[in-house]
Amino acid sequence: TSPSGARLICMETINLGAADGLPPVDWALVTEKLDSGSAPAPDAHNARTTWLATLNEDGSPHVTAVGALWLDGAYWFQTGDTRKGRNVERDARCSIAVSARDADVVVEGDASRVTDGDLLARVAQAWADQGWPAEPDESGTGITAPFNAPSQGPPPWNVYRVEPRSATVALGTEPGGLTRFRL
Repeated sequence: TSPSGARLICMETINLGAADGLPPVDWALVTEKLDSGSAPAPDAHNARTTWLATLNEDGSPHVTAVGALWLDGAYWFQTGDTRKGRNVERDARCSIAVSARDADVVVEGDASRVTDGDLLARVAQAWADQGWPAEPDESGTGITAPFNAPSQGPPPWNVYRVEPRSATVALGTEPGGLTRFRL
């Protein structure tokens, strides 16, 4: 890990577009887009829509939109007593999909609940910097805010970190590319 807490990456790159003559996607370019909060298009209304896939108890997929945040090389999301929350508590495997400028990204990893007060404060501040006024709750193990999606239930909400185990990126601009990264 780096001094900031971000994981240093050892990576295997698999060029899924090689048979079509496409070069591998540059992971640094992708993380630059994610770090900057790059919207799919300058005027995109769904600029922050990310999709979280978890596993239901019977093994079937559950996909839902979440207000996830990319920070320190990982995705962060929050939830109350919801299906996605129960799913990741039972089986941490999940994936997050997002569109950034000229790229679609799917990250796979394990969701781990964050209860460290300093880390929660930092993540809450990052959400606040993006316009959602989150802050640590009184217990210091969750977050609260004046509003959230009604389906999240009442605060406090648990925060989860998804550190990428792998990522698949489809680059939509020349020269294009389709690459899987094992991190």
